[in-house]
Amino acid sequence: MPLSKAESFMPTSEEPAPKSFLQAWFVPNDIDGFFGLFIDNLCQLIVVVGLCPPIAGLPETIVVGRILPGIAVSLVAGNLFYAWQAHRLAQRTGRPVTALPFGVNTVSLFAFIFFIMGPVYHETHDADLAWKVSLVAGLLGGVVEIATSFVGGWIRRHTPRAALLSALAGVGITFISMGFIFRIFAFPLIAVFPALLVLIGYAGRVRWPFGLPTGFIAVVVGTLLAWLLRGFQIMPLPEWHNTDHLSFYFPIPIVGEIFALLTNAQVWQFAPIFIPMAVLNVIGSMQNLESAEAAGDKFDTRSSLLANGLSAVVGVFFGNPFAPTIYIGHPGWKAMGARVGYSVLNAVAITLICLTGAMPFVLWFMPIEVTLGILLWIGLIITAQAFQETPKAHAPAVAIGFIPSLAAWAVLLIQTTLEKAAPGYTFEKAATDFPQEIFFTGMLSLGQQQSFLLISIFFSAIVANVIDRRWRAAALWCLVAALCSACGIIHGFVFTPDGGYAPALFIASSLSATTPTGMDFALVYALAAALLFTMHVLKPREIKH
Repeated sequence: MPLSKAESFMPTSEEPAPKSFLQAWFVPNDIDGFFGLFIDNLCQLIVVVGLCPPIAGLPETIVVGRILPGIAVSLVAGNLFYAWQAHRLAQRTGRPVTALPFGVNTVSLFAFIFFIMGPVYHETHDADLAWKVSLVAGLLGGVVEIATSFVGGWIRRHTPRAALLSALAGVGITFISMGFIFRIFAFPLIAVFPALLVLIGYAGRVRWPFGLPTGFIAVVVGTLLAWLLRGFQIMPLPEWHNTDHLSFYFPIPIVGEIFALLTNAQVWQFAPIFIPMAVLNVIGSMQNLESAEAAGDKFDTRSSLLANGLSAVVGVFFGNPFAPTIYIGHPGWKAMGARVGYSVLNAVAITLICLTGAMPFVLWFMPIEVTLGILLWIGLIITAQAFQETPKAHAPAVAIGFIPSLAAWAVLLIQTTLEKAAPGYTFEKAATDFPQEIFFTGMLSLGQQQSFLLISIFFSAIVANVIDRRWRAAALWCLVAALCSACGIIHGFVFTPDGGYAPALFIASSLSATTPTGMDFALVYALAAALLFTMHVLKPREIKH
């Protein structure tokens, strides 16, 4: 099978699928893939350990003793399934296949901490209840994912590839590439050279001496640089962590208490958060399946999505409320030459860290900054793929899909800045105080963390169908966007008592001259749908260039 354009960035080994047992499961470049996926998952663990105690009041006994072991259960279930799935596909097709990357969903992680755990804890001052309410929300979200998986194939068939890939590319260039490039340049002595090594090795298709993988070389060189600078006291030594808390934390099931809370009204008031997040998780996974197919690996939609939902449910029953997902970045890992073993290695490494409490020691020895060049490359590959694997005429549809991600990234930067620099300063006050030229309410309407991926899909799908002069299909996408706007699933928002904002789901709102509402956007989308249906009937002539 010829290389896809995304794969042409790297020397992939398109030899026949290996025959020996060891080669069938592991190739040298799986080390590169492992470092990228492991660091990505490690970042999520850092967020869990760093944010759950201050935001939701969760003690170490819950975070380290219950949530992390539950995350291990989720990731082992998913990683091993996707490794097995790729192994079977390689055997069936007779060519190398790269397993789908898998890990904790970043967007759901932040949404659950800030919009479920935090509010429950601040209202009740009961950290245990905040954790268990989030578990019930995670369970219900997993059930939604499982149910949606049975129509995922139909959705993929009726959604333009530009719509699926451009949303991922927007995330790749903002939340992945931009965030990591800033951190790389904040630590130039230890991070910039390893990142340049990654770019040189991957973009230049370099085969290093002894066949050593590029990512492995970059991480080793960066770690040696860090310890050399520490030895000369140019950089401070990292704090040595007390070893008293090192122990084996066995995953403990928590089934009965979860089902007991299903009738609790306090749980269901967060349905406007966890139901859209579950649907978005499925949509994100479908986007990544489309991305994998564009790179040459076609996986079954239903079984892939079903494994995702089941991994979430199993993890919940062992204490993990944070939904896992098929990760963005398959083309990047495939271009590195990773196959099946990187997924297995990730499952083993994350399990060891989650079950032993060893994460602080990993970060003590290996600065995370030395690994970020690998993730930067992943973001670049994803962004490039969106343009390369769609029809040339659909480039504007890809480009417009970037805009909601840019808005969401800007909102996150503002939110983080306000939380650190001006505690207690609310988004509602910001909407009044910020200069008019920023158009902050427009930014919030477009860049909500819970809906920006959906908005990106709608924008790209409408434009792609218009480019193809498929007026009726474009009109139907406008009607779907109008319905979602009217229900508050996209665009509509309300300011919350804790100083933030949240989706205004199913809240009837009147037209507003100052703050845009979901109904405002619903009307506009409906008008656009009417125009497009009219064009479908009248069939206007095309301008010839």
